[in-house]
Amino acid sequence: MGDGEEGASYLGVDIGGTKVALRVETGDQCVHERAFSWPPRHSAARDLGQLAARIAALRADLGVPFRAVGIAMPATVGPAERVTAWPSRPEWTGTDLGAALRPLFPGAAVAWADDGDLGALAESRSSGCDDLLYLGVGTGVGGGLVLGGEPCPGPGRGSFEVGHMVVELGGPRCGCGRRGCLQAVASGPATLRRASRQRGSTAAFDDLVKAWGDGRPWAVTALRRTCRALAAAAVGVQELLQPRLVRVGGGFANGIPGFAGLVADHVTELARPGRPPLPVEEAALGGLSSLHGAVSLARLLARRPFPHP
Repeated sequence: MGDGEEGASYLGVDIGGTKVALRVETGDQCVHERAFSWPPRHSAARDLGQLAARIAALRADLGVPFRAVGIAMPATVGPAERVTAWPSRPEWTGTDLGAALRPLFPGAAVAWADDGDLGALAESRSSGCDDLLYLGVGTGVGGGLVLGGEPCPGPGRGSFEVGHMVVELGGPRCGCGRRGCLQAVASGPATLRRASRQRGSTAAFDDLVKAWGDGRPWAVTALRRTCRALAAAAVGVQELLQPRLVRVGGGFANGIPGFAGLVADHVTELARPGRPPLPVEEAALGGLSSLHGAVSLARLLARRPFPHP
């Protein structure tokens, strides 16, 4: 099996702003997958109480211990294991994540990582490519990098913030305060704002998809700028770290036919003479990439512990 003892169970937990998903794999089989919604925002203690109850019920139902647990977190976690920012659930700011989560899984090794990093890990596992860049385009632009089959830079050492690569000097202002970040140019909302300006009236997502299919210039122009910015980021990562494959996913990208192909076209345009362009594919796992990646993190953790500061 390569992951350790036969029959060992691995739990992946994808903690989101509005819901939590759980997936358990034993051997090569998924034996449980379920999601539940968070209650209306109240407090981190209340959220953690609900999570603890769900985990306890899951352990009772399965009747087996977890060898390792991987957790996908959208929050920014500082070096002291405390949540420093989580815009969707700011009540968690200051929470000691290690002290809150480890007691939920007695006897198991536990690690967490950025949800984009784990999306990359899952896409790497599904593609069979150990050196992969994942770009997730939705409300923001996230993603991650896997090198040698492991997330880079790795749990406990920060996340791969591809969305904050500067791709347009003097470009639109990002929520982080800088100008020209990939997220400020290529996220779903940024693309729709640009499309609306090009159109001269508000363009909703469905309007953009239809107009793109019809070849309307305002939609084509808006999406080409988005995909060229993504290609520029991918080519920049290629020059420094040499991934062998790019996969493009996320809710916004998945909803637009041919989106990954348009990114691929721009990657080809930007390729340096004498080097083959980086292959670009559509992501295989859609909205489940972070959940699958959390299980992959658990499997990696069982083989080699990831330190937390």
